[in-house]
Amino acid sequence: MTHRPDPQNPMRIGTRGSALALAQAHETRDRLMAAHGLSADDFEIVVIKTTGDRILDRPLKEIGGKGLFTREIEDALLSHQIDIAVHSMKDMPTIQPDGLVIDCYLPREDVRDAFVSSSFAGISDLPQGAVVGSSSLRRRAQLAARRPDLQLVEFRGNVQTRLKKLEEGVAVATFLAMAGLSRLGMLHVARGAVEPDEMLPAVAQGCIGVERRADDAQTAALLAAISDRDSTLRVAAERAFLARLDGSCQTPIAGLAELAGDQLRLRGEILRPDGSEVIAGERIGPSSDGAAMGTDLAGELRGRAPSDFFDWS
Repeated sequence: MTHRPDPQNPMRIGTRGSALALAQAHETRDRLMAAHGLSADDFEIVVIKTTGDRILDRPLKEIGGKGLFTREIEDALLSHQIDIAVHSMKDMPTIQPDGLVIDCYLPREDVRDAFVSSSFAGISDLPQGAVVGSSSLRRRAQLAARRPDLQLVEFRGNVQTRLKKLEEGVAVATFLAMAGLSRLGMLHVARGAVEPDEMLPAVAQGCIGVERRADDAQTAALLAAISDRDSTLRVAAERAFLARLDGSCQTPIAGLAELAGDQLRLRGEILRPDGSEVIAGERIGPSSDGAAMGTDLAGELRGRAPSDFFDWS
């Protein structure tokens, strides 16, 4: 953008079309409005359908991994069809296309996973052999490590689709992100939150990132006013950890950075998809060293992993 947004030349916000994606786009717009004295007419929400939204009948790992929810949106950004793109950071590949940058992170929501079931109160209450639905390789591996007796089934789709599958009896329980339920005003759906000590969340879970063109100084200035320092520090550590592990949808990886003053604690783990092996570690240090700590921790876990650990197909 070369101008302050106005109704004739609105800032075009690119997003996926799910209820959650739209809630995140609206949160971004509302924060920009509040920070700069703008009105809703100064913005346009542009819905872009991604490959991951179109193909719902196959596991993500079969159709190409993380870029499935971002590629078309990033193409629209590079071709100037939109001015910014709003993403769930846990869906973002660690490498971005040339010419694009994410340096704006909104205040982070609850990082925890939500346990969702109409019949049971938590993981430990699930009976032997119960059927649990999830499309997340991480959640499936963590659950298999804790409860190898459970039956895990594939559960793709948005929040509403997954809840419908529960109603239809496809499974007796599933997991969603507390952050997503909160942003949708649907926290009542969760029977409870799963603490990170029990199930370490996905890298950057609960964080919204705003992507822009690297050469767009006007937009950079507008976004700087709404970027959250704590989120930025935490996500930098977690994504450096993920990048060093070459994280893809083939690899169950979990990571969480937490701040206490200027101290950052980073926990990370890698798992075999069947949950038969979990390798975990942590780092504590100055928050300004978060990215280096992430890279270092990932190197340690890689070094502790058997040679065939990353070889699954």
